Amino acid sequence: MLLLAAAVGLTAGAARAQESFADTIGKVTVGDVKGGGVLEVPYFTWGGDVATFHANGGNKETKKDTIFDKQGLKLNLVPGDDFVAQVKAYMEGKTPFLRGTLSQLGQAAEVLGKDPRTKPVVFLQLTWSAGDHMVARPTCKTLNDLKGKKIVLQKGGPHIGMLYDALTTAGLKHTDVKLVWVDDVTGPKGPADAFRKDATIDACFVISPDMVGLTGGPDKEGTGAETTVKGAKVLVSTVTMTRSIADVYACRKDFFDKNKETVEKFAAGYLKGCEELMDLKKGYEAKNKDAEAKYKPILKMTQDIYGKETIPDLEDAHGLISDANFVRLPGNYSFFTDKDNLSGFAVKQKAMLDMAVGWGYAKAKSEMLTAGLDYEKLKQTGGLSDPLKVVAEDKISDKLPASADVFDDKNTIYSFTILFEADDPNFNVAQYEADFDKAVRESSLYGHALIAVRGHVDPTKTLRDFVQAALKKGTLRRTKVGNDFQYFLVKEGKELELTNMKRVLELIEKDDWSDADSNPKLTVEAAQKLSEARAKSVRDAIIKYAKGKNIKLDESQFRSVGVGIKEPVIGKPKSEEQAKLNRRVEFRILKVSPELVKKGDFDF
Repeated sequence: MLLLAAAVGLTAGAARAQESFADTIGKVTVGDVKGGGVLEVPYFTWGGDVATFHANGGNKETKKDTIFDKQGLKLNLVPGDDFVAQVKAYMEGKTPFLRGTLSQLGQAAEVLGKDPRTKPVVFLQLTWSAGDHMVARPTCKTLNDLKGKKIVLQKGGPHIGMLYDALTTAGLKHTDVKLVWVDDVTGPKGPADAFRKDATIDACFVISPDMVGLTGGPDKEGTGAETTVKGAKVLVSTVTMTRSIADVYACRKDFFDKNKETVEKFAAGYLKGCEELMDLKKGYEAKNKDAEAKYKPILKMTQDIYGKETIPDLEDAHGLISDANFVRLPGNYSFFTDKDNLSGFAVKQKAMLDMAVGWGYAKAKSEMLTAGLDYEKLKQTGGLSDPLKVVAEDKISDKLPASADVFDDKNTIYSFTILFEADDPNFNVAQYEADFDKAVRESSLYGHALIAVRGHVDPTKTLRDFVQAALKKGTLRRTKVGNDFQYFLVKEGKELELTNMKRVLELIEKDDWSDADSNPKLTVEAAQKLSEARAKSVRDAIIKYAKGKNIKLDESQFRSVGVGIKEPVIGKPKSEEQAKLNRRVEFRILKVSPELVKKGDFDF
């Protein structure tokens, strides 16, 4: 998400404690807000707000015969990137509207809710972000490595909610990492600049242009040449963590009570602007000449409004729009009304209010309101062609080639495990309810990720069968050293480390063990089947668990994989306790290359 103003005037790069939002904003006098005439509406420098400008006629003031004009609205669009200044204007009555991410509203909710007049009524979701990234040095290979690391991000900015989601995935609190706060989201006082200058910073939260500048691209690693940082890569992105940053509009409670119809018309007009913008965007990408002729003026409008420093050329304008996943009418219907939506307003608000109190932005939780709009009426008011509900969403796994190797370690964002009893593919679901809740929750948050359910088996029996058969066959000899043994390959005259599972499996595969009392090849095959059964058992149980709780789940997002004995936690266990650590099912959240899945595929 591209936001280009300081949250507060503080020294960039300085590590400091996060202050409460009340202290940040200072004393503000609540004023009355007008309900008619020209309404001031804040906007962000973000692709989702391009639809607002399109509906307004490509201008900050509403033009005649535009979408908003036909709704009877007269708007004056004003910059809102400085969220603190925006909140002050909202509370003072200069504008009835508040534009922010849900995490920003969560940070300010206690202050906003103290006066019943300014309590926020959240009435519209614009987008989910697909243009924000956590870039890390080699010290952080996955989210499992974050504990104790130094992370830089904009104070009060949109990435705080994304950081919260990342830490929650890793089972960490904000006190488990060292946070460095900077003034801006980009530029000389932004995280990318601090990351370049301070080699002790392990990770930073940045927007797409800065991500490319640090790494060279979403699937690349910085070389140290030009603006890149050696070894820097994207650890996690909203391209994968699709349900992290929700962009919304809210209005004051006193304004909503008296002007609900105006709010409905604004929402309907914005959604109509989305429909037209997305249709033209798809036509432009398909090189349709009529669409190109209408879309290019929108790109020029975007550049003119946000400035050439922000949008150097028209393709940058297209990139800004492409970084936004527009939820449109069906997304709003699901976000605000579907109680089973794990990424819906109720669930996301609870998380953001928990964060606000837990991180010191607020002393107490103050819930925001929803508008309770009639979406059928909204569809008619806006003349919308979108269906009210999404019948079938794109499924991430359906877009992958059968040969796509996404199970590689380099694609792993985070992993966790559950353990099994010996030779048992089954387990007590109730015992793993917390693990299942986590898996289901993460599948919603990481909507464009694959979740690999990987079954593992302890290698002890395979190693014992191999050693006994190889000693009898004469291909292996052993020497006792203290309380342990050393093993040597007779023909090669080299020591064999039994913990080198890859080498052991190669030796088992290439030889004939048909005369052995216990054929290690058969043991390997049995271990492989057991690992596959474990993985499938867990995958099926999670899907059944979700259905039992009426939780929507994309079943194709979960893939079960049997690993056999290839990846033990302890290569040669010496006790039952150690062997148990190998009998496990591992969950891996895996990012999928943008080369395989393009952002435009996910626009409704």
